[in-house]
Amino acid sequence: MATYQARSPEPLAVFVEGIGLLGPGLSNWPQGRACLDASVTFETARSVLPLPMALPPAERRRAGAVVKVALAVAQEGVLASGLQASALPSVFSSSNGDAVNCHEICSALASNDRLISPTRFHNSVHNAASGYWSISSGAMTSSSALCARDASFAAGLLEAMTQVVVEGRAVLLVAYDTDYPEPMHSARPVPDSFGVALVLAPQRGERSQACWTLNPSACFTDTAANALDNQALERLRSSIPAARCLPLLQSLALQSTGEVVLAYLQGIQLAVQVAPCRQ
Repeated sequence: MATYQARSPEPLAVFVEGIGLLGPGLSNWPQGRACLDASVTFETARSVLPLPMALPPAERRRAGAVVKVALAVAQEGVLASGLQASALPSVFSSSNGDAVNCHEICSALASNDRLISPTRFHNSVHNAASGYWSISSGAMTSSSALCARDASFAAGLLEAMTQVVVEGRAVLLVAYDTDYPEPMHSARPVPDSFGVALVLAPQRGERSQACWTLNPSACFTDTAANALDNQALERLRSSIPAARCLPLLQSLALQSTGEVVLAYLQGIQLAVQVAPCRQ
């Protein structure tokens, strides 16, 4: 009788082609990189969300904070990658979705007339930012919308890296969060908006900045997640779920080789092997 030996799962290896970043005191990835490698001093400030000018005027008027931050980082990341936005499958991941819109719907339901505007209802679905991205970029490719509360960035990264390896094509990952107004802010105290976009590819290219690898047999660990030495950046990392990406971005800024452990589920973290692509 023939015997068969099960093969160990192949590592998930991807190359980082483009990055977009927006958050408190961080207006784009070049500024973020300079803060993360300590070239400049990080000074926190309220996030400034640009108008999504790639949207038609009618959709632009309907766009709230969550759409503004998601589209801003997605556009920056895709532009940096040199790839065509309309050809990229995407993964959108957020712990809260549209927090302001949720607040407004709850306020309407608690009022005397209890009427909800069509625009509010339209924006209430969790994949609203993905839909607006499709409109602005012309993308007709597949798009996933995920939510894993505080683990949403790591869950999105795991999904995107899996798609890159299985499908053999570049994927856009966008992770983002916005803050709730009171009274929900007291229960979910996310302090501000934050977004990050990563264009990940299966092969190294001219613009590749780093190679990230997940080893299926060792990517889940009980080791504590990496923290940042800069106290202000560490407060940002720990207070906004999407900002859990910052240790990984710091490895890019510093061109580090080794392992970065990201916050994931309770008692389980995600270990990513990182190596720079030096030109």
